[in-house]
Amino acid sequence: MDISLIKTFLDVASTGSFVAASERLFVSQSAVSLRIQRLEEELGQPLFTRSRAGAELTTAGMEFQHYAISLLTLWEEARQQVAIPDGFKRALTIGAQYSLWPRLGFRWIDQIQKLAPNLSIRAEMGMPDRLTQMLGRGAIQCALTYTPYLRPGLEASQVMQEELVLVASWENPTLAMEGRYIFVDWGPEFVRAHALGLPELHNTGLTMALGALSAEYIVNRRAAAYLPVRHVQPHLDAGRLHLVSNAPRFPYPIWQIWRDDVDPIVRAAAEQAIEEVVALIEDVQTETLDKLAELSGEDEIAVLKPEISDI
Repeated sequence: MDISLIKTFLDVASTGSFVAASERLFVSQSAVSLRIQRLEEELGQPLFTRSRAGAELTTAGMEFQHYAISLLTLWEEARQQVAIPDGFKRALTIGAQYSLWPRLGFRWIDQIQKLAPNLSIRAEMGMPDRLTQMLGRGAIQCALTYTPYLRPGLEASQVMQEELVLVASWENPTLAMEGRYIFVDWGPEFVRAHALGLPELHNTGLTMALGALSAEYIVNRRAAAYLPVRHVQPHLDAGRLHLVSNAPRFPYPIWQIWRDDVDPIVRAAAEQAIEEVVALIEDVQTETLDKLAELSGEDEIAVLKPEISDI
């Protein structure tokens, strides 16, 4: 059986839409329809009920979905096992959101290789929903994400708290941004907290949903934004970016999601590696927050919170 048919079926089932599935798979809608038609012909049963509202699984489709997940998981396991290069004994495929690769994910790989030199590693990138799909079908064994979506067979634990701080590309910046503030959308909780804590910076005229990639825009223009300490520390050290005095910080949890069937030896090495990397990052974060407190003349930096306290 063509494995692309299985992947297409699962994408349509999860999105409830031929259009959405085509966007995920980077193929035309007609290609998605043709693949589902071929699969239905092979099985001799309709798998979806089509309507203007989308695509809904039939009884046969719901029954086949369990087998499709198992088939794809088995395929991914076989592909990874066969693909282990000579000289390596085990393999691990990890994924992360774009913003979590610089100075975290890449360092994680470095540390894994030190602790387990006979481990072959493959790295993937995606948004939380795509990473969850890849975990579910066994395409990756572990993912780093800001937004954990749990499914049967997956386990999540908090790795660390990312610290988002307000930085600017000019010296001695204050909260009086004069139209130079760029709103970086870090998700619903950040949006709510920002609206409550910094209403004066709410209407910026420019919003970026690019995560840490926004730093490249900020550092090359007279602009300011909330960015991760981990990511901007080299720019702070080099004087390309500057902490904004009296600006609150935003703690943003980073989660690690594992499949529960990963080789215990592989998982132990990877978990030890991420713990060692995180310890170094947390030291840098603490030092930077201390500098921000000193710059602001405060003992402790205020925190952006999504909800107003009842107290």
